[in-house]
Amino acid sequence: MLVTSGGQFPSFHFLIILFIIVTTVRSGSARITSTFTRSEWPSTDIPLDNEAFAIPKGHNAPQQVHITQGDYDGKAVIITWVTTDEPGSSKVLYGTLEKKYDFSAEGNVTNYTFSNYSSGYIHHCLVHGLEPDTKYYYKIGDGGSSREFWFQTPPKIDPDTSYTFGIIGDLGQTYNSLSTLEHYMQSGAQTVLFVGDLSYADRYEFNDVGVRWDSWGRFVERSAAYQPWIWTAGNHEVEYMPNMGEVLPFKSYLHRYATPYMASQSSNPLWYAVRRASAHIIVLSSYSPFVKYTPQWKWLREELKRVDREKTPWLIVLMHAPMYSSNVAHYMEGESMRAVFESWFVHAKVDLIFAGHVHAYERSYRISNIHYNITNGDRYPIPDKSAPVYITVGDGGNQEGLAGRFVDPQPEYSSFREASYGHSTLEIKNRTHAFYHWNRNDDGKKVPTDSVVFYNQYWARNLQRRRLKRNHIRTIERGTATFC
Repeated sequence: MLVTSGGQFPSFHFLIILFIIVTTVRSGSARITSTFTRSEWPSTDIPLDNEAFAIPKGHNAPQQVHITQGDYDGKAVIITWVTTDEPGSSKVLYGTLEKKYDFSAEGNVTNYTFSNYSSGYIHHCLVHGLEPDTKYYYKIGDGGSSREFWFQTPPKIDPDTSYTFGIIGDLGQTYNSLSTLEHYMQSGAQTVLFVGDLSYADRYEFNDVGVRWDSWGRFVERSAAYQPWIWTAGNHEVEYMPNMGEVLPFKSYLHRYATPYMASQSSNPLWYAVRRASAHIIVLSSYSPFVKYTPQWKWLREELKRVDREKTPWLIVLMHAPMYSSNVAHYMEGESMRAVFESWFVHAKVDLIFAGHVHAYERSYRISNIHYNITNGDRYPIPDKSAPVYITVGDGGNQEGLAGRFVDPQPEYSSFREASYGHSTLEIKNRTHAFYHWNRNDDGKKVPTDSVVFYNQYWARNLQRRRLKRNHIRTIERGTATFC
């Protein structure tokens, strides 16, 4: 059955478009290695005195403001900011009307040293008990140096709730990074799924490591102060630098970027899960132990049992090192995690796995390699309708540049690949379908380059389940037809 916003009989033009979409999704597009020639700006960091890193005016004014989800179900946020001169207040004033703050929450403050760098005062404040789908205004800081922002809470957990995520990875702080960030902010997405490698501050030495963490915090504030970024740690967050006397992994990252790990019964901030709208999102750490019986392994085993596809039909996994990639750069670095977890992901019918690390874009077909062993010889991935789609988005714009060398010929499992900077959006429409786009940065312009409609692994692949829930499926989301 087909339903449209214009009446019972859709136009011929609309039917043609719908036929093309359905045919493309069902049959799969041909494997493509893009030959687009990039002419972006050089991969060098923006100078520190650039307005992209502007320090807010006023004594001890809060800076590097960012928020993330603060609980399991989206009814809380963690608000983080830095003051440089003195600790000041860790209180957040907030309310549903602009400049009228009926509520307050008290946070805590920390700081750290890294070699000869001393951080500012880093404030983390949990604001909880929020109403769903509500705009909240918040105020931080003291006196005339206080600053005001806002955020929108997600709708309540529901299988047919529509919601749009942005996906960014390996961002850095170059002019290409700025292009990616500005284009993302035009997308209308409501939350960023960030797949690791934030500031690339570890490419500097001594005091400049911390300075470049500060500049990156101010750089992303234009987005991260107004909507949650769901954080994943990458290899550039490890910062194991014994030449500078720093051997504690993730030191800067863990002080600066809080996650709601305890809400999902995790023992470590580097791996955790959240539910948001109609999605269950699992964050993994590629650079922490994950083999059998390690804390991350045991936590993921239990978290997959907690997934309820009746409430959150979309199951998404974030990691940094891709499990499937046909790029020469970092080739097969995610193979060990694939060997440990791929069978779990196929069994759980994970919809999408997003990764970064490789500085290019690539989308796979639904494939798996879970039957391989040392004797059967089936060493190549095969089509598998229960498997996730693997998407690499390590193309944010960092100073290391693009990874332009792909394996030739293009593997059977690879659907589309291109070495360009950009970002992705995932627009979940209902429990059965989502619209996905990858947008290339092209000379300062955003160019939609790879688009596909994804069927949900749990609902849309089960015809009997779809018939039982047909009244829920026949909905119209923002004037776009859905079908069953």
